[in-house]
Amino acid sequence: MSPRMTDYFKRAEPAFKAMFSLEAALTASPLDALLVHLVKVRASQINGCAYCIHMHVGEALKDGEDPTRLHLLAGWRDSSLYSPRERAALAWTEALTLVAETHAPDEDWAAVEAAFTPDEQAWLTIAIGAINIWNRVQVGFRAEHPATQLHAA
Repeated sequence: MSPRMTDYFKRAEPAFKAMFSLEAALTASPLDALLVHLVKVRASQINGCAYCIHMHVGEALKDGEDPTRLHLLAGWRDSSLYSPRERAALAWTEALTLVAETHAPDEDWAAVEAAFTPDEQAWLTIAIGAINIWNRVQVGFRAEHPATQLHAA
């Protein structure tokens, strides 16, 4: 697979600056960094974005995420390694990433309401939307992930 374009950051610089500002705001949000990593990796798995999976798994490992939880993330529903809060976030991630199919079910939203404050609900939903746009950009331009292997720090 070869990239379709390599200078898209330069060609749409104002848009990417805004996206990086959004990422900075997400970092400063009330959401736990490890939770955000799980959301980003899960959405990227669903969207088949190898570039983003590589990036966010690496960031999660650097921030102390357990490698086993990352290995099992695609099967989170069948694993006891995720808290009720994480499970609510992951279900919401799947619902919004696949919104054309799911239409954001009320039961998934109810789990988010039970596990997150209203401010966190807003930030979680924005985080899911943000990773989905990043996935679409990187998949659309066929961005290549680095060939390096990732290891826990």
